Amino acid sequence: MQNLTPIIDGIRDELEALSDARDQAIRRSRKLIRYCANSIRAMHRGEFDQAEALLETAREAATEMVRDVEAYPLLYNAGYTQDALKEFVEARAVYAMLTREPVPGPEDLAMAVGHPAYLKGLAEAASEMRRAILDTIRRGDLECGEMLLSDMEEVYAAMTTIDFPDAVTGGLRRTTDALRAVLERTRGDVTVTKQQEKLRQALVEFESRVNGVSEG
Repeated sequence: MQNLTPIIDGIRDELEALSDARDQAIRRSRKLIRYCANSIRAMHRGEFDQAEALLETAREAATEMVRDVEAYPLLYNAGYTQDALKEFVEARAVYAMLTREPVPGPEDLAMAVGHPAYLKGLAEAASEMRRAILDTIRRGDLECGEMLLSDMEEVYAAMTTIDFPDAVTGGLRRTTDALRAVLERTRGDVTVTKQQEKLRQALVEFESRVNGVSEG
């Protein structure tokens, strides 16, 4: 039993290092999520310069978080780490959709983003388009709203092709189901708005004809 003490001491040292890395990863994940949320809010306000700056800050925070946990697979695969990376993917994808840039792939994010986090982030970015579409409808820019709706439909169609168990995709099926519900509501809103616009135009044309007859 003389060797028990150094064995336990070694294990304790490794667990202390793991615990410190975990605490650091949790702090970084919270900061990353906050940067991403603030960036998306700036996008919806049309403040894309600020959104881009926040995205760069988020990218740096994500890179640091991944670097700190890369030696600890347990921490890299932990829920708080993957959720934060998912939020970063979502923010980048929302920016791409709203600015009409190509959606970045996992290899474009300059860090190790697993496929489950990437797919869920992309699906949630598509759901986020509902808010942007409603904003375009209020502004009377139905053409832009239809373009963003097309993006939502394309992402949803892509997600439905990923047919694997939740243990493989990290619960993507639930995210896809949520996107489908948001998509159906948004499609209904756009359809109603188009019908109302057609009716408005018909009334304008009718009034114009009536006024023309009256003047004649």
